[in-house]
Amino acid sequence: MTPATYTPLYNMKRQVTLKQIAKELDVSISTVSKSLRNSPEISEDTRLKVQAFAKLYNYKPNNIALSLKNKKTKTIGIIIPEIVHHFFATVISGIEQVANDHGYNVIVCLSNESFDKEVINMEMLATGSTDGFIMALSKETQQKRDFHHIQEVINQGMPVVMFDRVTNDVLCDKVIIDDQLAAYEAVDYFIGKGFKKIGLITTVDYVSVGRLRTDGYVNALSDHGLAIDESLIVKIEDIDGCASKIEALLRDNKPDAIFAVNELFAVTAIKLASKMGIRIPEDLSVIGFTDGIISQFSSPAITTVSQNGEVMGGRAAKLLIDRLESEEEETGEPEHYRTELIETHLVVRESTE
Repeated sequence: MTPATYTPLYNMKRQVTLKQIAKELDVSISTVSKSLRNSPEISEDTRLKVQAFAKLYNYKPNNIALSLKNKKTKTIGIIIPEIVHHFFATVISGIEQVANDHGYNVIVCLSNESFDKEVINMEMLATGSTDGFIMALSKETQQKRDFHHIQEVINQGMPVVMFDRVTNDVLCDKVIIDDQLAAYEAVDYFIGKGFKKIGLITTVDYVSVGRLRTDGYVNALSDHGLAIDESLIVKIEDIDGCASKIEALLRDNKPDAIFAVNELFAVTAIKLASKMGIRIPEDLSVIGFTDGIISQFSSPAITTVSQNGEVMGGRAAKLLIDRLESEEEETGEPEHYRTELIETHLVVRESTE
């Protein structure tokens, strides 16, 4: 298909977006993105079709105005995977507090764990609405390992700070906890209490924090000479479908303790255990992760790893603002990015003996 066959649907003075190209050609945003980068994953016919359309309608990555460096909006864009986890709400609170103290406002967008939504949000906010980004990667972005939209923003001069769910494939500032160590210490606590049949409720491996917390669980068992029993490990992809898998773990394998990598998994395990007549903590001890409202006010209250989301958000905002307001002249030297580590601790409550 040649450019001449397209009907001019857009004003030639306005730059077309990835979303518009995908809609017009009836393909996914990911396909458009890969086609524009000549990815071998996409057929030659599709690549040529996408590239022809993009050329005809003057597509430019992210439409970032070159004047942004001298025309600050004093606004920070935040992109989070979901709002259901209390952790992300606390991170936003920490970001907003530090941002407001420095005269910045924030705009919050949800990716809903979708790569396409993450790309659309970033493209929208990068058109002049914001000076920089603070973000945690969506599950689908981590699964695809496609970070072109983030790299393009950075290449255009907009700083990005990642928190919690990050990737080593993008060079930028990051704020994280030591997920592996935090999980190790939680499982070590169980082992110190004499538990040997310790279950794990975790995420699928492509979610970075879940994978690291799973590694911590495995390392703790191995260091104490306990065998890794795969039947005690449940990997959840969709929170909506987790109950049946957790119920099967409790019914078929009867662990005496469970480490859950987030508080939703932990409270689901406790709720199902109670329905099955399993007493908490007499028959089953549970440790969760995050220390949100659910952990504090559930019955029984849940022992949990405190993730300090508000502190993490504040550190992320400070890193971004420092970079935005840095008046150091460009020297041509490579950027020096920082990774800040937030400390965690175990908050012991009623769900453990």
